[in-house]
Amino acid sequence: MTFNPDIHHRHSTRLKNYDYSSNGMYFVTICTQDRAMLFGEVVGADLVSAQVCLSDAGKMIESLYQQITESFPDVTSGKYIVMPNHIHCILKILNAGADRADTRSAPTATNAISSILQTFKSKTTVEYIRGVKFGQYPPFNKRIWQRNYYDHIIRDETDLQRIWKYIDENPAKWAEDEYYSPT
Repeated sequence: MTFNPDIHHRHSTRLKNYDYSSNGMYFVTICTQDRAMLFGEVVGADLVSAQVCLSDAGKMIESLYQQITESFPDVTSGKYIVMPNHIHCILKILNAGADRADTRSAPTATNAISSILQTFKSKTTVEYIRGVKFGQYPPFNKRIWQRNYYDHIIRDETDLQRIWKYIDENPAKWAEDEYYSPT
């Protein structure tokens, strides 16, 4: 099917004229295609007992997420959580545009966040497909990840604390979460 602007209405939530490769902190959410529950389950029902029990696929996603800083040395990973059908994370870009001897993996694209997430999605998809072939992970429908993602520029300490709390409480509020999809 080709793009038809009368049918396909994608509206960007991105700030116009903002350089997403500049120094700063970003809150990002990436969802699985069709919100498929590929990465585990949430057990417990309150703030104290709720936790995510990651499947083998979820553990692989978490491991590859933790390696982002190896591919992008100017990026640090803050608070994150892998949920059954999405991941929330805080990424911090440091030293954007600084002179460096090795620029092969530096976020030099106009949109560093996009480059980081594209790399993450690509690596996890390759590994997931390998796991499906060996019977380690459940099959999926066409794609692991949705095409797009949600991002939010963290503007100040209050914003950071609100997002940090949201990530911490995500398992306990799973049934009310906008990404919740009962199995």
